[in-house]
Amino acid sequence: MKPAALSPIQASAIRVRSSNVFRSELQERYPLTPDNVRFFKDNGFIKLKHVLSREALEFYAQVISDQVQLLNTQHEPLEKRDTYGRAFLQVMNIWQKNAIVRDLVFSKKLARLAAELLEVSGVRLYHDQALYKEAGGGMTPWHADQFYWPVDTNNTITAWIPFQDTPVKMGPLAFAPRSHRIKVGRDLAISNESEDLICKTLHELKMDVVETAYELGEVSFHRGWNWHHAGANTTDQPRRVMTIIYLEEDARLIKPKHKNHQLDWEAWMPGVQVGQVINSPMNPVLWSQRP
Repeated sequence: MKPAALSPIQASAIRVRSSNVFRSELQERYPLTPDNVRFFKDNGFIKLKHVLSREALEFYAQVISDQVQLLNTQHEPLEKRDTYGRAFLQVMNIWQKNAIVRDLVFSKKLARLAAELLEVSGVRLYHDQALYKEAGGGMTPWHADQFYWPVDTNNTITAWIPFQDTPVKMGPLAFAPRSHRIKVGRDLAISNESEDLICKTLHELKMDVVETAYELGEVSFHRGWNWHHAGANTTDQPRRVMTIIYLEEDARLIKPKHKNHQLDWEAWMPGVQVGQVINSPMNPVLWSQRP
C-alpha cells in the first residue's frame, strides 16, 4: 500500500523544519585564504569547493525548482525562441515570494565571501535569479553582466550556485581570466553580437578561457565586468543554478545611460534617486563589518 500523499500544509511544515536544519550552515564563515583573494583580484573570478553541503543544496534545489516551475513565464518550445530565450529559463527575486529561498539569498556565509573577495567593508543585495538551462538548451553568449547595472562602482559580484554536479556537457559557467580589466564589450547586452565580438577579442589577444565542471557544493564568484559564457546543455537533464548578485554597500545609483539601465533601476532599486546610496527595501545590506 502506498503511503498517503502529504497535504500542502503538511509538506510546507516539513520544509520549514528542514530549512531550520540548514539555517546555521548558511551563517558559518567559509575559510577563505589570502591566495583565494589574490586569485580573484587578478582574474576577476574564482571557483570555491565545499561552500555548501550536498544535503543543503538538494533541499534548496527542490524548493527553488518548485518556484521556477510556478513563476516561469517562458512556455514556447526551444526551437521558436531567440538566442537569449534558448540560453535559460530566468526567474528573479524569488526571495520576495518564498521565505525558505530568502534564507539562502540572505546567507551571511555567501555575502561575507562576496565582501571579502571584493575587499570591501560590506555588500548589499542587488537581486537574485534562478537560471535553469533546459535539456537541449542553447549556449549563453559571452557577455559582462554589469552592462545592465546603473551603479557607480566596479565592486559588484555574482555568486553562481549549481544544484547538481555540472559537467562541461551540461553548460557550466566559463570565464575569461583578467577580462574585467578590458573595456571591449561593455556596451553590449547578452546577444549574438556580444558573442561574436568577445570571441574575436579573445582570439586576437590570445586570452585563456577556463571552462571546467562544477562539483556539487562548488560555488563560483565573478566580477560584474568579467567576461563569461556557458555552453549548450547537451544532456537530458536541466542545469539548475541559483545566482545572487551583490553590490558594495556604499554603491550609488547613476543616471541611466540606456534603456536596460532604466529597466533595472525601476525593477531592482525602486524609490532610489540618482546619486543616492542604493538602500531601498529590495537592497538590504546582507553582511558588513560596520556596527
